[in-house]
Amino acid sequence: MAGARLRPVAALTVALQSRRRVGLLGGSFNPAHGGHRRISLFSQQALGLDEVWWLVSPSNPLKDRHDMAPLHARFASAKEQARRAPIRVTAIEREFGTRFTIDTLCALQRRWPKLEFVWLMGGDNLAQFHQWRDWRGIARLMPIAVIARPGYVRHALASPARAWLRRYRIAAASMRKPGKWSAPALVLLRFDPDKRSATLLRRNEPDWASRFSTGYQRDDLTHRLIPAATDFGDQR
Repeated sequence: MAGARLRPVAALTVALQSRRRVGLLGGSFNPAHGGHRRISLFSQQALGLDEVWWLVSPSNPLKDRHDMAPLHARFASAKEQARRAPIRVTAIEREFGTRFTIDTLCALQRRWPKLEFVWLMGGDNLAQFHQWRDWRGIARLMPIAVIARPGYVRHALASPARAWLRRYRIAAASMRKPGKWSAPALVLLRFDPDKRSATLLRRNEPDWASRFSTGYQRDDLTHRLIPAATDFGDQR
């Protein structure tokens, strides 16, 4: 109807379609920390991204479920770290009902077909990337940018996925050039090591999640509230 106001999600979809390039950083964010923020901002500048989306996974079967804080706390920690930065925090996998990264990325491309996505991952994830469901399918969907992390570079470079992706390696500068991205494409980004890690933070503050046990959190993409206590199925 002419003059009608768009619903919030529809309005967001229209606004996002005008943006060209988005980095996707998935993970448990258990908790989110300054290292996540730093590699996101570094990747944004290095690749010429408009913004980065943090995909906070409901759970991760590759990690100990008993050591995993509730989604609400992990999401709240991500919102705190993303403050005043071109970063959107989302748990959109709840809406999609997806269990694996390949399905989530396909759903994102269907929802926002005019955006160009690049998958961001740390060197630790590249080292185990070959264990992910249809990892070659992920590589064919969108470019992959790997951010070097201390202690994982040697393992990442020796991984089966790195061997397969080697032929598709491109320079970061080429990602900033006009024109549509193609895939497979691998970009290796190196910067000063950041020794912060969620494991170390949990060790120093085992009860960190209690700081985020109350309050309302709203998803930056769906605008839906993140409930304070939720149990979801495995991810990836």
